[in-house]
Amino acid sequence: MTVILLRHGRSSSNTAGILAGRSEGVDLDDKGREQAAGLIDRLGDLSIRAVVTSPMLRCRRTVEPLADALCLEPVIEERLSEVDYGEWTGRKIGDLVKEPMWRVVQAHPSAAVFPGGEGLAQVQARAVAAVRDHDRRLGEEHGGDVLWLACTHGDVIKAVIADALGTHLDSFQRISPDPGSVSVIRYTPLRPFVLHVNHTGARLSAGLRAAPPAKPAAEDDAQKQPDGEVPTGDAVVGGSPD
Repeated sequence: MTVILLRHGRSSSNTAGILAGRSEGVDLDDKGREQAAGLIDRLGDLSIRAVVTSPMLRCRRTVEPLADALCLEPVIEERLSEVDYGEWTGRKIGDLVKEPMWRVVQAHPSAAVFPGGEGLAQVQARAVAAVRDHDRRLGEEHGGDVLWLACTHGDVIKAVIADALGTHLDSFQRISPDPGSVSVIRYTPLRPFVLHVNHTGARLSAGLRAAPPAKPAAEDDAQKQPDGEVPTGDAVVGGSPD
């Protein structure tokens, strides 16, 4: 199961230096609309089976052109919504850097709870659960490996990638997804593989081939793995040959 984590296109709050959070009506700016339209060329030739999105307007606007091109109806997922920044919502980033909590968010985000809002550890728990649940649902619906897209927000993407990398949430500030970027995680029964982070290039294709069809239960045995084939959940020693 492979998920493309798409950060929404650039918004009016991004350019204004404001922490939008869950403010209503925050839309894409001109560049953000260009990024949304450009997704058709970047991702439209991939066999994406589902589009899931945060309920925030900027995310819904971002996936609209691609979903229309793929003839898919976006699924709204509340657990992929923006962080509830509480009292920080709508404030200038330049003012927030003076707050004592800012240093906690930078150095020890697993302990950060926004005043009147939620903690980043809560964000990671809900977002990872959402991705895993949709993975499971789509696998059951389609009977095998599925490529799907989830449009969400910067801090949410960072939290999901940190989980996939097996790194502590306190390291998630080392991950930087730009507006309109895609990051890709393939989930296997053994472990996740992070295939792309902050991809902003023209086309996304490398490493996105479907996994081999599942074997019948009687043959799905590590002892019967065909000669020369690496189990899908195993990492290749020395690195991938492709």
